[in-house]
Amino acid sequence: MLASDRPDRMVWPDRTWEWASLRPENGTFEREGSLEVEAKNRWFIQAIVASPAMFRRAVGQGSLYWLGLNDAADANLDGGWTYKLTVPLPAPAGLFWSVTACDARTRSEVAAEQAQAALRSLFDKLDPEGGGNHVDLYFGPTEPTGAEGRWIQTARVRSWFSYFRIHGPEEAAFDGSWRPGDFERIEN
Repeated sequence: MLASDRPDRMVWPDRTWEWASLRPENGTFEREGSLEVEAKNRWFIQAIVASPAMFRRAVGQGSLYWLGLNDAADANLDGGWTYKLTVPLPAPAGLFWSVTACDARTRSEVAAEQAQAALRSLFDKLDPEGGGNHVDLYFGPTEPTGAEGRWIQTARVRSWFSYFRIHGPEEAAFDGSWRPGDFERIEN
C-alpha cells in the first residue's frame, strides 16, 4: 500500500528509511504543468492532511518526515516481533525529534494496552545509553528488560510502520553525517 520503487524515495543508500513524501516542494503535489499523482496517492494513503512545512527540505525550516516500513533485513515491520532502533545523539533537531508507530491497516497510531504510540525528545526522557552517544528505542508486544521509558507496544497480529520526525532540522539531517539506524529485529 505504501510501497514505491522510485529511487528518489530513499533517504540514505545504506538504510531502509524513505522520505514520507515523494515531493519536497509543496503540500499540493503540483509540478510545472501537471500533478504528481503517485506522490499524492502515497501521501493520501498515509495521512489526511498536509502542510508545506511537512515537506520542506531546508535547514531550520519545518520538519522532516522519514518513513520506516521495513527492518534492517528489508522485511515489513511485524507487531509480533521486537525491534531496536538506535538513534545517535545529539539528533540534528533545532526543536525536537520524535518516532511514532502507526498501524499499517488503519494508518492511525498503534492501539495497544500501553496507549503510547510516540517517543519524543521534548517530553520523554531519552538519555544516552550508559552516558554514551546514542539511545536505543524498542518496539514490540512486550517491554524488553531495561527499556523503561524507551518502548512502544505493538499489537501482535498487526503490521506497523513508523515516522521519524525532525522538527527544525539542522544541516546534519541533510548532508548524511547523521542518520538513525534501521529497525533491528531482536529475539522476544
